[in-house]
Amino acid sequence: MSEAAAAELKKLVKQLQNTSTEEKVAILQILKKDYQVNEAILRESRAGLAVGKLRTHEAKEVSDLAREIVKKWKNEVERAKGGSGSKAGTPGNGKAAPARKGSASVTPSNATTPAPLNGKSESRTAKGDGAKASGTGDNTRDKCTELIYDGLACDSGAPSDLIMSRAKAVEAAVFAQFGSTNAGYKGKIRSLFVNLKDKGNPSLRESIVSGDLSGEKFSKMTSEEMSSEERRAADQKIKEENFFKSLGAGEREAETEGFQCGRCKQRKCRYRQAQTRSADEPMTTFVTCVNCGNKWKFS
Repeated sequence: MSEAAAAELKKLVKQLQNTSTEEKVAILQILKKDYQVNEAILRESRAGLAVGKLRTHEAKEVSDLAREIVKKWKNEVERAKGGSGSKAGTPGNGKAAPARKGSASVTPSNATTPAPLNGKSESRTAKGDGAKASGTGDNTRDKCTELIYDGLACDSGAPSDLIMSRAKAVEAAVFAQFGSTNAGYKGKIRSLFVNLKDKGNPSLRESIVSGDLSGEKFSKMTSEEMSSEERRAADQKIKEENFFKSLGAGEREAETEGFQCGRCKQRKCRYRQAQTRSADEPMTTFVTCVNCGNKWKFS
């Protein structure tokens, strides 16, 4: 592997931090167009982890580009692993070769990223990666570690040894909580695995693999804390709607044209007021647009 290639990728990855959306898009387009990687370069530069986090970015153009790059890089690594053993490597100038249709980069002989089956990219697992958990002397703990590995690795381009180290840290933290492989331990492992496998929550997996979220902290999180930003926002909206409906049940709402709906711009509304905070705080006004059903509140 060329150290210069990894160093150049590191520079671009660093530039992704604390930049504007437009700058992120420009950098991601460069990564997508000009760089072809292998597992060694990804391991050294940690580019896969940095780009993977952007798959849940609020800007659609950024998140879409990040998904395309992660998929492209993953396929390149898998194609190299499943190739005929070609020794075509990184050019002598040290820069990763521009991506070319049908080309493949060299993957180290000890790489454990699985090859695709029938040309299709498969979800990674400990079994497919040839990753074995060991060191605890307890078969149940080892199997649970591999289960956590499956959750972390399913769509990751990170090296298998890094993923295994994170999985071991999670399992060790859970075991420390319960002291044995009892029902509580197994239930917690299952809960963590289910949340890790959530396809709509890639940022959770990425944060653990990257080390931003420690195994100990993750092991103590509730299902609500592990849920994605989108899920939490949806749940909060449901709570607010239910709270809105429950307030003043049976009360008669007054009609007014004193409020304008922000959605349809009409002024025909119904409203009611309720004391939702302490007595010395202003009452909260709940407004419903008669025209489109939009609801909002203010104090």
